[in-house]
Amino acid sequence: MSPTRSQLARLIPLGLAAALLLALGQAASTAGPAEAVTAATDGQFSTLGRTTLAGADPSVIKVGDLYVAAKSVDGGIAVRTAATLEGIAAAPKQQVWRDTGGLGEVWAPEIVHHDGAYRIYFAAGTGAAHRMYHISSASPATGYSAATKVALPGDKWAIDGAPFTFGGQRWFVWSGWAGDTNVEQNLYVARLSGPTTSTGDRYVISQPRESWERVVGNPYINEAPQPIVDPNGQMHIAYSANGSWSSQYCIADLRLRAGGDPTYVWDWYKSNGCLFGSHAATMMSGWDPTLYVDGPGHHTFVLPRGDATAGPPSGNRFPTMFHAVAKGTPYSWSNRYWYTGTAVWWGSTTYSRANVPGSPADTGYSLKFFE
Repeated sequence: MSPTRSQLARLIPLGLAAALLLALGQAASTAGPAEAVTAATDGQFSTLGRTTLAGADPSVIKVGDLYVAAKSVDGGIAVRTAATLEGIAAAPKQQVWRDTGGLGEVWAPEIVHHDGAYRIYFAAGTGAAHRMYHISSASPATGYSAATKVALPGDKWAIDGAPFTFGGQRWFVWSGWAGDTNVEQNLYVARLSGPTTSTGDRYVISQPRESWERVVGNPYINEAPQPIVDPNGQMHIAYSANGSWSSQYCIADLRLRAGGDPTYVWDWYKSNGCLFGSHAATMMSGWDPTLYVDGPGHHTFVLPRGDATAGPPSGNRFPTMFHAVAKGTPYSWSNRYWYTGTAVWWGSTTYSRANVPGSPADTGYSLKFFE
């Protein structure tokens, strides 16, 4: 979520070679990546693995035959376009917006294509002033509008916002503060009435209260929400937990129960641990820690138009991108790179909880991520 700093001076080859038998609909078991990965070099990157793009917070969508990525860089936002996902890293950056108004730090642009326009949502500000902003264009990499503040309920600190459609309603999900001080980062949803306007209240759907998402704190963090609909039609918000300054950073999941109300926190069931992380102690049972990277997080599902309802069907791997630090490299913001990976829907997975309203367990699809 922080601004890009510097690139690593060297690249570490990655090698993945393992066979995977996927048994969707069965209980979760250990699994490993199946594809072979080659080392990244300047101007190219591996089918899976570290790209040549240093930095954090990837956002990539596919519109027709074009892959479009947005990235915070050079005091603003740049877009890259390519005919393949693998081509994004080598594609020239095209600066589409600069912070000429002195908004402050520019974090985590999220690109979607909705209502015939490319829309980029991003956080900007300094300290407690961070808020969400929006720019749009009919073209992917030129002609963007001036930045407009997204009018979210309560007008509190907000970052990592993403729009999505579910149940015939346009929604916005983001990471924010309950008040005006940095106690913890929660996930909130609100109904959208337009690209930059909301209606009604904001609703908390997740707080970092589980032991495995409180390993690193001050503040404790839920951030980088990524909406996606599973093959059963249930909404998921995959998000990042623990501080991004630590290798404990990881990806977890919220699953809305079938027929659930997105505004009611107890209709959301949380995975019982990290689904993609580098520390065994915080992983959900049946999910293995990473072999080649530390602190994977703030990912993107490479969806058509960035549309959560276009979630891939079960059974096949689908592409993701995430940021991480190569194992063997000191963990720091300046050592983060964009990585390509894959994910698959994992069926018959139970998320359980205790001492809260509603059923103590919910069974449905979860996600397995691969380096």
